[in-house]
Amino acid sequence: MQKFRVAFGRLNWQLWIVALVLIAPSPVRADTQIPQLSEIKLPANSAQLLVQTPTISANVVLISGVRANPTDTGVEVILETTQGEQLQVINRSGGNNYIADISNAQLRLPNNDAFAFRSENPTAGITEITVTNLDANTVRVTVTGEAALPTVELFDSDEGLVFGIVTAASAAQQPQTPAEDDELIEILVTGEQDGYRVPNTATVTRTDTPLRDIPQSIQIIPQEVLRDQNADIVRALLNAPSVRNSAPANFDTLRIQVRGFFTSPTLNGFKDSLSSNVGPELTGIERIEVLQGPNAILFGSSSPGGTVNFATKQPLRDPFYFVEATAGSFNFYRGEVDLSGPLDDAGRVLYRLNASYRDQEFFLDLSRTQNFVIAPSVSIALGENTNLTIEGIYKDLDLERTTFGLPAVGTVLPNPNGRIPNNRNVNEGILYAEGSRVGYTLEHNFSEDWSLRNAFQYSRYYSTYTDPNGGTFPIGLLPDNRTLERVYLNEAYDQRDYRLSTNVIGRFATGAIQHQLLFGIDLGRQTGDSSGLEREIAPLDLFNPIYGQLPGAIIPGSEYDTYSTTDELGILLQDQVAIADNLKLLVSGRFDLFSQTNENIIANTETSQSGSAFSPRVGIVYQPTLPISLYANYSRSFQPAIGRAFDNSTFEPTRGTQFEVGVKADLNDRLSTTLALYDITQSNVLTEDPDNLGFSVQTGEQRSQGIELSLAGEILPGWNVFASYAYNDARVTEDNVIPVGNRIQRTTPHAASLWTTYEIQQGELQGLGFGLGLFFVGDRAGDAANTFELPSYLTTDAAIFYERNGLRAALNFKNLFNVDYFEGAFNRNRVFPGTPFTVEGTVSWTF
Repeated sequence: MQKFRVAFGRLNWQLWIVALVLIAPSPVRADTQIPQLSEIKLPANSAQLLVQTPTISANVVLISGVRANPTDTGVEVILETTQGEQLQVINRSGGNNYIADISNAQLRLPNNDAFAFRSENPTAGITEITVTNLDANTVRVTVTGEAALPTVELFDSDEGLVFGIVTAASAAQQPQTPAEDDELIEILVTGEQDGYRVPNTATVTRTDTPLRDIPQSIQIIPQEVLRDQNADIVRALLNAPSVRNSAPANFDTLRIQVRGFFTSPTLNGFKDSLSSNVGPELTGIERIEVLQGPNAILFGSSSPGGTVNFATKQPLRDPFYFVEATAGSFNFYRGEVDLSGPLDDAGRVLYRLNASYRDQEFFLDLSRTQNFVIAPSVSIALGENTNLTIEGIYKDLDLERTTFGLPAVGTVLPNPNGRIPNNRNVNEGILYAEGSRVGYTLEHNFSEDWSLRNAFQYSRYYSTYTDPNGGTFPIGLLPDNRTLERVYLNEAYDQRDYRLSTNVIGRFATGAIQHQLLFGIDLGRQTGDSSGLEREIAPLDLFNPIYGQLPGAIIPGSEYDTYSTTDELGILLQDQVAIADNLKLLVSGRFDLFSQTNENIIANTETSQSGSAFSPRVGIVYQPTLPISLYANYSRSFQPAIGRAFDNSTFEPTRGTQFEVGVKADLNDRLSTTLALYDITQSNVLTEDPDNLGFSVQTGEQRSQGIELSLAGEILPGWNVFASYAYNDARVTEDNVIPVGNRIQRTTPHAASLWTTYEIQQGELQGLGFGLGLFFVGDRAGDAANTFELPSYLTTDAAIFYERNGLRAALNFKNLFNVDYFEGAFNRNRVFPGTPFTVEGTVSWTF
């Protein structure tokens, strides 16, 4: 194997392209038919390695062939064996993937060589079927549905074990029945997908597409990683080194950057108000998707760096019941339930109910969080080809004395009075916040090739600091380096968000070229009502604090009362083109119109601004072999820049432009890796007008370049890994105030994460497992002027768990070695110390 050493400074696009060409093997022949066993060509080196596998145990059932035959209702997959009745099947399905693990079985040709079976797009509604050896004793069958979980029935026939796969369009009208000599097999259902590797997503293209077919770097943090880490929302994002969250662990909402640029989270592919990430809870969240690079084609106005999307749990067909209790350091107590299943005998109405309550103190003085979450959803089959899902969530959050941070002098910088204690808290207020959301998704299949998806979402975020518990906000450290000036805050913020999205998806062919066309229309409105005032309050001695001092007079000019309305319309067109089985093209464009109105209630003034933007995205994927995908993309984004220049002209939207190339590889059917290289430029950035005091001009520019490497899946049976590394060089390239060459605030050149678990697979200790996590964050620019840095840190997490017959007990150790570090900073007055060593014990029951 050749080894390449890359010296990475400023990225050189010519070298990227040459490198990809050098590692690309010769192309394979395109074939759109369902491949039979005899048609599958095994690489010579793979066959040689497989022959050297250990001798098969006598009690393992040999499967000598796999056939896929079209049927009137879909396709059937036959595992050829004379011992089909001895096969033990466990269903591990989740999302759009039907997954069946067959224990005590192996795929072996008559000459004892191992083999694998794979069929892409065998029939309408099914994107892929694979049959592989999962380990030395297990065969895995995976059937990926295009828009929904496929309906699969198992039969034992004279030919072997038969998987009868019925497409969604024909499932209700032509249920598959076994022949007279076939026996329907009962299978064990586990309810949730199991694994660190997620092969598909519907967010990036609005169609269910394998990740290896998408020309974009995407990292998905699955439910299994969140469970094993016992992670809250802040801890979970440490698994994605390209994401920086500068807000502390007990803050009300996230403050995140992706690839160096600030961004807002989304929910189920919808732009959302702050309700999607109120508080620390991940209740009702199935997975977290990090979509790297510009995503304006999906969301309209958005960050050029990327988007963090939260995907919610959906109703399950089979009964699933889960209860959990947790207790830990700093008086941490939490309970959760997750219930799902059918509400009627026919299984046409499904439900899911997630709920949790958290009561948690922190290492900070007198800080406490109380968080209640309830998230119900119902899925209704309205007919043979129509499905309606209704879901919602309500979050109630009380934050007592949430941290506002500490000055840099005395934390990361020396202070002649000594080090300010990490547990010092300058805020004496109580923030009350709540988030709510309700929406529906209506899906209808006109035929096997054409479908409609219409979705609506309403969300609201509300927060307030009110008397007598107003917030006490730091404004500056006095020259004695111990006295902190503060103001007393009364404020209220009410944000509401309305989103409507309609997509029509169709498949057709132009000759031998396959197309999947998507036409979409998005409508959105966001309103924001913000009011408040500031009062005087006595300063705080950081080394000898006296709390409870009463606020004084209102500070003149501090009162404000504003109301804003933003309307958006987006029209998008996308074509996923399969030029050949191993060459895929993604071409899309979106046109957006936006307008914003701002009212100053106190001054009785109103301003408005409108604009438009076109955002293209072009990507290509070349697969020299099935497991390897080489890709490249070009994409643009925009964000409205509200305001006027000195000449009274309105500002143009800021624009983001990205070039990205990368490699995705399925090392096996349970382990995948991605390598990405990118270059992003954000232009039209506002900076001070050097000739007209108090005005701005759009001559600023910022650039972000980097490399990302990730690995996720199962290395060996029971040994899982989720690891990533990110190099990011994000700098100011043009500005009238910030020195050119400064790092963008809060960015770090190096970040990495490693989380791995091992669970004993057999014997008396079966079900016992261990986990280890390493999280490294390099030094970060503390402010825009780069006047100070937050030092790098490495923290270690560990876990021990035991699971048997639905019962699970776990101990999670976070910051195992009690490292003193800083999570983030907003400015020189607001630096956030990290959480010290904590331990959490959890007991759960799945039944």
